[in-house]
Amino acid sequence: MDPRRLSDELVRRILLADAHVLVLDKPAGLAVHPGPATPHSLEAHLIALRQGFVRPPQPAHRLDRDTSGCLVLARHPKALKRLTALFAEGRVAKTYWAIVDGAPEADEGTVDAPLAKVSSAAAGWRMVVDPAGQRAVTHWRVLERGARSLVEFRPETGRTHQIRVHAASLGAPIAGDPVYGAGRGPMLLHARRVVVPYAEGRPPLDATAPLPPHWP
Repeated sequence: MDPRRLSDELVRRILLADAHVLVLDKPAGLAVHPGPATPHSLEAHLIALRQGFVRPPQPAHRLDRDTSGCLVLARHPKALKRLTALFAEGRVAKTYWAIVDGAPEADEGTVDAPLAKVSSAAAGWRMVVDPAGQRAVTHWRVLERGARSLVEFRPETGRTHQIRVHAASLGAPIAGDPVYGAGRGPMLLHARRVVVPYAEGRPPLDATAPLPPHWP
């Protein structure tokens, strides 16, 4: 997509905005930050999301390139510091929906499996379940069962690739996941909802992202 058209599309995808926080429905396929494999990223479009502010907003966390949905951005430096602390303390409630290959045996449960990063010259890097790794906890429940099932995930911690690894550990990898699943088609993981207790004594900020049009 033409960069200007993408900037305009991102403005239309703003779910919530106040004086401190902006929540964006990030499209799948757009990286949050640039890298060797993702030279074009959301960073190139942040100035279009100023919405009257002098500074462009800054992401307070990240989503994988192929994960769509709720991305929280700070509208000024003080807000970025506040949001970074809230995420680090696990006080931001995040809900993801995923279409998985197969289905977990139970209807709901919790995966409590520490994660560690491993890498090799041949295969690159990935996250694996490792008792010596960092604590990682994900609550889940099946919403619809089938050859491909719809599962809700609520991560208690925020480790890299946490939901993707934990889904695979349940025997139900996320559909399209090129690292932890079969990798056929786009990866179907969506940050469905985010609840941010930004200001003490006030209702939390609550945003829900609609399901992407390419989902079955």
